[in-house]
Parts: sequence; C-alpha cells; structure tokens
Amino acid sequence: MQQNTRHTAHQHRIVVVGAGYTGASAAGRLAARLHREDVSITLVNAEPDFVERVRLHQLAVGQNLLPRPLDAMFAGTGVRLRLARVTGIDVDARTVTVTPPEAPAGSGAEDIPYDTLVYALGSAWNTHGVPGVEEHAHDIAGRAGALRLRDRLADLAPGSPVAVVGGGLTGVEAATELAEARPDLAVSLISRGPLGDWLSPKGARHLRKVFAGLRITVHENTDVTAVHADRATTTGGDVPAEATLWTTGFAVHPIVRATTLETAEDGQITVDATMRSTSHPDVYAIGDAARAAGPGGKPLRMSCASGVPSAWQAADAIAARLTGTKLPTVSARYFNQCVSLGRREGLIQYVTADDRAVSAALTGRPAALYLYKELVCKTAAWGVAHPTLSLPTRRHRLTTERARAGAGAPTA
Repeated sequence: MQQNTRHTAHQHRIVVVGAGYTGASAAGRLAARLHREDVSITLVNAEPDFVERVRLHQLAVGQNLLPRPLDAMFAGTGVRLRLARVTGIDVDARTVTVTPPEAPAGSGAEDIPYDTLVYALGSAWNTHGVPGVEEHAHDIAGRAGALRLRDRLADLAPGSPVAVVGGGLTGVEAATELAEARPDLAVSLISRGPLGDWLSPKGARHLRKVFAGLRITVHENTDVTAVHADRATTTGGDVPAEATLWTTGFAVHPIVRATTLETAEDGQITVDATMRSTSHPDVYAIGDAARAAGPGGKPLRMSCASGVPSAWQAADAIAARLTGTKLPTVSARYFNQCVSLGRREGLIQYVTADDRAVSAALTGRPAALYLYKELVCKTAAWGVAHPTLSLPTRRHRLTTERARAGAGAPTA
C-alpha cells in the first residue's frame, strides 16, 4: 500500500472515491500536477485491483484477465490507496465515511476529511424495476456479477438456453462473446428496438452477419416484463432462459441521493464544464456519476470513452484552481465506438462529435478488427497507469491561501 509523503500543516487534502477508469486516472493525474509537500491524495476503493470493466464479458465466459494491482500502479506516485467501502458522504461537513471491505454493515466506520472531493463511484446495473430481475438475472456491471455469471454458465448443460436482455453495446458484446465461447448453448438476445439501430446501415448489416454466423436468436422490438428462474416473459411471449443476463443500461450509485448535492433526475451529479459540482464547489464528479454536457449540450453517455476525458478535465481544473494556473478549456467529444464481437470479430463505428453514427464503419479483416479493439482496451488500461500519457509534467506549488481555501475558491 502506497503511503503519503511528508505532511505539512497546510497540506490540501484531496480524496478520490472510486478507482475505476475515471477515479484512478484522476488520482494519478493530480499526483503528477501537484507538489507532494502541498497536497495529500487519498484514493478510496473497495477492491485491491483495477478492474477493466470493458472486459467483464470476457471474464464472465471463463477467460482470465491480467491482474492489475492498484498498489503497484500507484507505487512511487505519492497517492495513498485506502482499501475501504464508501458508506456515506457529508458534503457539508466535508467528510467521507468508509468501512473495511469485509466488515459487517455499520461496523468499523471511519470518517475521512477532505478539502476537495473527487466523486468517481461510477454506476451499477439498472433493473428498471422489472419484476424478477434482482432475484433471477445476472449482471456484468462489476467483477462480482461477472464471476457469479461465470459460475452459473459453468453449470449449464449443452443445449441450455441463455438470454441476454438489452441491445446496446454491452448486450451485443456479451451475446457474441458468450455464443463464441459456448457454442453448445442456445444464446438469444432481446432488444427493445431493432438490432444495431444505433449503428450506421453498414455497421448494422455487419452486426447481423456476425449474429447469424454465431447462431444467436434475436428478439427485436421486444420488451421484457418479468424475469423468472427458467425464462424471461416478454411482450412477444416467453423466452426460455436457464440464465438471464440483464444489460439494459446503468444506474448511478445511490449514495449520492443521501447528500445535498444537486443532481439530475437520474441521480447524476450536475457539474459545470470543469466537472465541478454546481451546488458544492469543493466537489468534482466524473465518469458515470456526472451529468456533464458534451457537444451541442447533449449529456455525455455513461462510457469509458467520455469518462476518462472527464477525469483529466477535473484533475487539471483542480490543479489549476489550487495553483493559479490556466483552467483547461478542452471539451469532451466522441470519435468512434469500438465493438468487440467475440475474440475473432469486431466493428469500429465512426461517429460525430456528439456520438451519432456516420456512414463510415470499419468491418474489414476479423484479425485487424480484433487487434484494433484490443489496442483500445489496452490503451485504456495503460492510460490509467499513465494519466499524463508519459508526457513531461511539472508539479506546481500551492499558495497557502489557495491551499486553505480549497479548489472551490476562488472561482474562475
């Protein structure tokens, strides 16, 4: 576990909660921007390893992922890793309540004070209140859910039906990965709209071709109204399923609703262009937890593609406000959507700055597509450990006044 360097009387306390793509990136970038004698940076996470969320469908079908211990990633940076579960946040008292990861509920609680908080707890699966989902369905929004699904799939006999609910990026990747890894299972995908309706015509045609080759049954324009142990009830009738994977979007961590932070209707923390809370200037929200405006004022979608740039934006804004340097002005935008379709196929859909599909899509040689997607995944993980992209950086000093005032003041 990486410990802080020497503390001083006026050391500014930065606490980052959550060590996914966004939280880990923000912590590392802050450590590279600020002088160690002036700040303490504490990264709170319930797991000791960095989890590659974009690969959890691979974990679920039995593939082993490369371990990425957080203490090794932050060795020598000055970031202090605190293994704990976040159980409460008091944004008025400026404290984060944590408990040991394995402690029973309500025991071993401790408050961590902060001057600046970076909220990066991300999101979990969204059941949409559909009956039976929590009791009978599986999710791959986190490592624990992926491992539970992995165990369930291992117990299924050949010919067993498996249903994937959700026709978005996560559902498409999970269904193809599963059908390729377990051709002995009868895999189906249930989509509220047409398959690949978020892709260009070229991309959608390629997606249908891959689904046909993997013998995945598709139920389009279909809503799921209930999930049972052996089937999913839909608007088109029952779909047999010895295992149901639910991938119909994400919901933000409920802990925010117990705070006085200003939020959107879905619980995302509303932020300005620098990812700073609109109600509490000493709080920054990044990734899935933030309601941030992208190109054209359209909210950024919950994704790694928008999450990591939001982490960089917040870290650079915090550093700028604490040191009196220039605030960042770079806005997040999209370039493409990289879709893995098993280990031998893939799709690169090019998009506009506000994430609308254009006609261009890369659907060439399967090996090339696989390597492209793999490069994106590996680059994302590498970027967490190298938040300044290995470019030279200077650690700026804080003034005493700014250290005491915090990153919320003065405004700019």
